[in-house]
This record gives sequence, structure tokens and C-alpha cells, in this order.
Amino acid sequence: MAGNLVTYRECIKQAIREVLLGDERVFMMGEDVGHYGGAFAVSKNLLQEFGPERIMDTPLSEAGFVGAGIGAALGGMRPIVEIMTVNFSLLALDQIANNAATLLHMSGGQFNVPLVIRMSAGIGRQLAAQHSHSWEPLFAHLPGLRILSAGTHEDARYMLAPALLDPDPVIIFEYTSLLNVEKELPVHAGSIDISKARVRREGKDISIITYGTGVYKALTAAEELAQAGMEAEVVDLRILRPLDDETIMASVAKTNRALLVEDASRSVSVSSEVSARIMEKCFYELDAPVQRLCGAEVPIPYPKHLEDAAVPQPAQIVSMVKSILQHDRV
Repeated sequence: MAGNLVTYRECIKQAIREVLLGDERVFMMGEDVGHYGGAFAVSKNLLQEFGPERIMDTPLSEAGFVGAGIGAALGGMRPIVEIMTVNFSLLALDQIANNAATLLHMSGGQFNVPLVIRMSAGIGRQLAAQHSHSWEPLFAHLPGLRILSAGTHEDARYMLAPALLDPDPVIIFEYTSLLNVEKELPVHAGSIDISKARVRREGKDISIITYGTGVYKALTAAEELAQAGMEAEVVDLRILRPLDDETIMASVAKTNRALLVEDASRSVSVSSEVSARIMEKCFYELDAPVQRLCGAEVPIPYPKHLEDAAVPQPAQIVSMVKSILQHDRV
């Protein structure tokens, strides 16, 4: 069921407002989330609606307020901690990796940490090497965390509520380059499943497996490929830890070819792991080697043309798919 055109930014705001209204234990904290309305205007006017006990401005100390969020979660609250951009998350990495991710295990199963951390990520909007990072693979490496990637408006709107129901820590990556993009938002009667990947477009010739900002790029490329008679299936991973092997392998078994696309650099990436799993579990279904199209191994540059060159674009996806299929059919 389709809805109205809405920006990605508004989807996030609607999700936050919904959970605040639905559970008095939920509150949000982070830098500039209150009086300023959020660095990206995601929480604009929420302070006025819900008050300072539920929309909390924090000092510029990621380790401090992420630690406070962990403590609140242990105390029975349902905190949403906003880290303004993913590069700032390294200042809280000790709290995330050594506390949030490990307390359940180290307490012998006694202490869950029902914490949701939202952070803006991805490449775009000319934020240069200071604020342009796709560090999803870094966090996906850590046991004890659930890592979600909101690569569509649908997930930006509907991932938060089920994430807050998880008894363990969840990180949701949101994408600054999508904030002003308008899409028609599907209307859900209930919660979505945050344990499964999603096939965003059906196809029979090749599986384009991606996440984050790669999803809309892959869908754009698939439309162009369809005009040339090539039907690409687009798989949105959505959950990067734990990966949904079932959906990935079913798609590859159907199309017999796979192209993995992500903005993160090629070395030690999510695509590295997905490629290895396909080879381990689906090797005899393949009619061509698994291929990867990833970001350049460079700090992200500021100039727009170099920024665009540093990450996969739809034209490159189209070119690579054609190369894989034409080589396969010679």
C-alpha cells in the first residue's frame, strides 16, 4: 500500500516521534538534538513536544553520553542515543565495543543492554574526510551488536520501533546523502522484520547485493539494464550483523551470478564477508565468479567530482553487470 511522497529526513523524524509516543521509557539523547533540532534537522520541534527529560542535549562527549545510555538501558529505560556522524563514534568505541556489546556475555546472561544507537554515515554532500565514512564493516565485526542499515525510506521510517524491542544493543546507520531525497513511503500495518534482507527488485540474470546508499543506485542501474534486456535482482542486506544468509543464497541460486556493491572500501568490507559466504555455501550454483564494486581506498575527497569518483555510481554498476553477463554468454 503506497503513501505520500516524503523525505528520508522526515521518515526518521516520524519513527522517533512514534516510539516516543508509544513508550514512556523511550528518550533520545545526543549533541544538538534538542534546542537546535538536530544537526540534520531530524529532531526539529521534538523538544517542544516531549520536553527536556525525553529529548536531551548532551555535552560534546561521545564516550560520556553513550555510557550514560548504556547505564539507562541497564536501569530499565529504552534510550535512543544519536551520534551526530559516524566519525564521532570512534570517541565512543570503548563504550560500544567493551561495554554495550559484551555485558550480556560477561554477566553470564544476567544483564541485557536494550540500547539503540543512531548514527549518520555514508559519502555525499561534500563533507570530505572529516565526516564522510562508511564504517559499517568496522561495527559489523563486533559480536554482541545488531547492525542495521537504513538504505531506503521504508527502513528509515520503520526500523526504529522493532530495534527498540530488541533486548540487546542495536546500531542503525542512516545516510546523510539521502536526507532530502523524496520517495513514496509504503504504509505498514505492523512492524517490519529487522532480521531479514529484502529483495527490492526481482530478476533472473544476476544478483546485485548491496546496502545503504547502494540500494537506490542499484535500483537505478537495474532499470537501465532492463531496457537492455538484462534482469538484475537487487538484494538489500539491511542487517549487516548477523547477515541473512538464507536470502542471499536463495537469490544467488536463482540468478547464478553475483555483484556486490558498497561505498566502503574493498579491503575487509561487508562485501568481503558476503563473497566468502557465497563461495562457501553456493559455489556450485555460480556460473561466473563473484565480483565486487566498492569504494576507492582513499580518504574521501571534498570536490564533488572526486567524491563521486570515490564510490560506486549507477553507470559503473551497469557497466560491470554487462561485462559479467556478456563474458558469461560468449
